[in-house]
This record gives sequence, C-alpha cells and structure tokens, in this order.
Amino acid sequence: MLTQFLSLFHLSPLETDAIRLSLTVAFHAMLWSLPLAIFVAWLLARKHFYGKSLVSGLIHLPLVLPPVVIGYLLLVAMGRNGFIGQYLYQWFGLSFGFSWKGAVLASAVVAFPLVVRAIRLSLESIDIRLEQAAQTLGASPWRVFFTITLPLSLPGVLAGVILGFARSLGEFGATITFVSNIAGETQTIPLAMYSFIQTPGAEAQTARLCFFAVILSFIALLASEWLSKRMQKQLGQGNVTN
Repeated sequence: MLTQFLSLFHLSPLETDAIRLSLTVAFHAMLWSLPLAIFVAWLLARKHFYGKSLVSGLIHLPLVLPPVVIGYLLLVAMGRNGFIGQYLYQWFGLSFGFSWKGAVLASAVVAFPLVVRAIRLSLESIDIRLEQAAQTLGASPWRVFFTITLPLSLPGVLAGVILGFARSLGEFGATITFVSNIAGETQTIPLAMYSFIQTPGAEAQTARLCFFAVILSFIALLASEWLSKRMQKQLGQGNVTN
C-alpha cells in the first residue's frame, strides 16, 4: 500500500525503497527500545541510588557524541566480529552488520536519550502521592505501575516515541558507519540523499527526498507538540481539581 501511494509522486524505485526503509527502521527502533526506555526513565525518576548521575550521563551520551563515533562503537561491539556481535551470530544466527537490523540498532541508540528524557519528565510530573495511596490500599508495585503510573505518563511516552521516531528518520552518521550505504537494505532517506547529491543529474531525486524528509519530520514535531500541550492541560486540570 505504501509503495502504491508513493508511486503517485512519480518516485523512482530507489526513492521509494529509501522512504519505505526509513519508516520501517524508525518504527522498529521505537518498538524495540520503548520498553527499555520506560524502565530507564522510571528508574531515573523514581529511584535514588549510588552512581545515578553517572548512569544518567551514559544514557544521554549519544546526544553529544558525534554520530560517527556511535557507529564505530556499534561496529566494534555489535559487528559480526565484535565482542558482543560474534556471540549473537554464533548462538542465535543474529547479525547486525550490513543489514537493516543494524540500521534499526543505530537509530535506536541515537534516539534513545530523547525518548528517555520525555518519559522521565512525564513521570516526574505525576503526583507520587497517588502511587503511595494505591500501595497503602494494598496494590502491588506492578499493579500501581500499570494502572496509575503508566496511564498518567502516557502522553509523555507518546511524545517521546514521536520525537525518537523523527530522530530515527534523520539518522545518518551512525548508520553509514555501522552498516554502510546499501540500496534497498540500509539506504534510508539521508543515505539516499547523500548518494544522489554525489550523482550528476540527480538533483530532482534529491529534492523529492528532501521534501519527504521535511514533511515527515514536521508532522512528527507537530504531533509531539500537540501531545505536550495536551499533557500540560491535563496536569493543570488535575491540579485545579486537587
């Protein structure tokens, strides 16, 4: 269906594959990283432990590291001959190198701090007395989390996912360093634009992909902003009620 829709814009197969792959990579990056992001955000928002600042710094490190450095570290660790990747390949036949799965991993690592930060801010804005009251009434920690904490933080979770999705769409440096630029396999929109820019006479393809990148990112930012305002409005109404 997506391919048929994109064909209406007279896109070449390479452009169509790049857009489809970008959406696929961004979707899977958020799908697989979201549970860990929620857990890490909850840990940073609710728990006090030795080395918390160090953990927080490590989580947010991808925000300040050059993406090429992240891609190199992933290559060393998760490549087929990496100190982790070699065992994943031997035991499970799982290989991230030169594969769209590696692009998913690179995008997830780069976007992870944004998702964690949005969820953490949402968790910190929840009145902890609601959770304490539920525990006093006999609710287990798991039940408190899934019936009170998670529903109240849902706007922040959705905002974080959308921001992470948008960041994944624009990921370039870590991806090209880790899994190279392979058409139809790892060539997302930024990588395809990079190839078209270096190809004489491919200005139209570059412009079309640029248009789609801007539109997709803008839609994601609008959705994130709308969710943030809705969350603030709900919290404001809750404070007035209280």
